[in-house]
Amino acid sequence: MRVSKRRLGVLSAIAIAVLILITLVAAPANNKLNSGSTYNRAPDGYGAWYTFMAERGTPLQRWQKPLSEFGDRQDVTLLRVHSRLVPHQLGSTEDNWVKKGNTLVIVGVHQPVTEAAFSTLQDSPVGNVKIDTRRRHKSSNDAILSDNFGAIIWQRQRGKGQVVFVTTPHFAANAYQDFPANYELLAKLVTQETIDDKLINSSANANQLWVDEYIHGYKDKEAIEREVGENVISYLIKTPLFPLLIQGIVILLVAIWAANRRLGQPVTLSAPVVDNSEAYIRALAAVLLKAGSHDFIVDRVGKAEQRQLQKDLGLGETPLNHQSLVTAWARQTGRPAKDLEQLLQVSNKRRLSESDLLNWLRKWSEL
Repeated sequence: MRVSKRRLGVLSAIAIAVLILITLVAAPANNKLNSGSTYNRAPDGYGAWYTFMAERGTPLQRWQKPLSEFGDRQDVTLLRVHSRLVPHQLGSTEDNWVKKGNTLVIVGVHQPVTEAAFSTLQDSPVGNVKIDTRRRHKSSNDAILSDNFGAIIWQRQRGKGQVVFVTTPHFAANAYQDFPANYELLAKLVTQETIDDKLINSSANANQLWVDEYIHGYKDKEAIEREVGENVISYLIKTPLFPLLIQGIVILLVAIWAANRRLGQPVTLSAPVVDNSEAYIRALAAVLLKAGSHDFIVDRVGKAEQRQLQKDLGLGETPLNHQSLVTAWARQTGRPAKDLEQLLQVSNKRRLSESDLLNWLRKWSEL
């Protein structure tokens, strides 16, 4: 079925309006939650840096549980890239975990705005690092990367472990792929490689390097089931996958409606074979019925039925008088002669009502 352009335009407008409404209603309230995630390929994601680490030979593992699930493990390095700036003071859980002998790298720490230019190129042992923030840490003690306005990256010892802070959350985001020094410097921070004697080598290895995806809403099955009243389905409803699923269903329904067909290819109907003789007879019958020309029908049908009866009796096709035909029919069939005489008499009358005409035709058929 062909859909008119006007109808297709109306359906498209309805579909777009529905998708916009669903996006506004069903989209997650915090649309920046995915910023900084290694699953994110957008400019503010860290998918490219995650691939860079794998190609570098130091692949990361994605952590999708609360920090407490690490238990008493030591010599673990956990990278956290926050979606929004967070205070640089640690909570009690993080502080106790670091003191056990672990390293926490926090990217996106809130600091005061200074007089520094927003975009600068900072010199580092791995090359020029691009920094897009005016925020600086006032103290230059334990600074790893700094300028005249303060520290951009610095570290703090906490018990047996340490914490590394980075002011800008977009330090090694996908948008900075043209600045390989950013990627390399963050790699050194995570692997605890010495940078101008400012970082202490540790026993961290590839199996102990983790990036926190739990803070971006990614949770494994066990973590979901442990949370109060949640299961996998309720969790998926809160993620960006649910609006995408709803949009896909709406698009499918609109496509089916627009094409006005079920799932599958349209079936072409074969054209009916036209019988010209039958069509002519039906058309003529309709005209005669409309005109009430019963006498014409009685005359034509009566002669045709008499001729057929003569042939069946072996009397040839030359019309006989009614008496001869009745006598021959009664002799061969053994039926009362009056049955045929009544039909022949009706043929002579010609003027019949519609009900009488139908009754007359029925009797000829029975005869």
